[in-house]
Amino acid sequence: MEEIGGYFHLELNRICNFSHYGGILLNSGRCSFEYILTQLSVKKIFLPFYTCEVVLEPILRRGIKYEFYGIDSNLEIQGRLKLGDGDYVLYTNYFGIKDHYVKQLANVYKSCLIIDNSQALFAERWMDIPTFYSPRKFVGLPDGGVAYCKKREEIELDFDKSYDRCEHLLSRYDRLASDGYSIFRMNSAKLKDQKMAYMSNLTKALIGNIDFTTVKNIRNSNFLYLHDRLSVSNKFDIGDINSFSCPMVYPYWSDDHTLRDRLIKNKIYVPTYWPNVMQWCTEDQLEYYLAKDIIPLPIDQRYNNKDLENIISIIRLR
Repeated sequence: MEEIGGYFHLELNRICNFSHYGGILLNSGRCSFEYILTQLSVKKIFLPFYTCEVVLEPILRRGIKYEFYGIDSNLEIQGRLKLGDGDYVLYTNYFGIKDHYVKQLANVYKSCLIIDNSQALFAERWMDIPTFYSPRKFVGLPDGGVAYCKKREEIELDFDKSYDRCEHLLSRYDRLASDGYSIFRMNSAKLKDQKMAYMSNLTKALIGNIDFTTVKNIRNSNFLYLHDRLSVSNKFDIGDINSFSCPMVYPYWSDDHTLRDRLIKNKIYVPTYWPNVMQWCTEDQLEYYLAKDIIPLPIDQRYNNKDLENIISIIRLR
């Protein structure tokens, strides 16, 4: 018998315009990647040097062989990888701006391709290529991931529980981000080596509360605003701005090596994607400098033109 009465839960709206309800809803992006690996007969996987170290968790857990490959300054695979039987290629849709290139790769590697859309929540899945997403990179969620795979054998999984990973989300209303950063780090650490499970009821309810149409529109508008003012000084070639659905950040590559610290000092918090790359690579590899020098400027739905002008003014202080 269901419980009746007692204290209230959070009152959440039911907007439900999340575009990935048709995928397998799991407890994190990396577990979504693992789900795909369980559905495919993967003997070996090629993955980019320029990627987050957490992608290794499911690969190592499944005992799959792996090999790194290099990318060029356009964030595209150097040359063509030679695949044997049971070999697969993992490609990251970097910053959410490589949608068009993903389509090109699909024509080359076909069913041997896996797409990491963790930074491209609004990118469409292409040609039934196995693909996974991480919504919490775009909106305020404690966890969660989505997997798509044409082959879908039933796997017996528990449902995750998320209530103990929400403190940083709640504290953000009453405190500064800097005050709750240690809690954010602690809750993120809880996802490390996490057992694969279905998405929690809480995370699903939070997703249903978000107006993703508005999220997408504001992000695209903010991206264009920064691009209009910074593209001339940006060493990174964004390419055709009509070739992608919705970016996660504005990738800004500058010769000003004081810029990252200057932004953070002025309370504009920009992460490093990804510190592990500078350990995996040497200084004669492009990926070392991609990780070190590209600054992901925030464009998300919390900000308006006034906020973006603050970012621009600090960049131009040099």
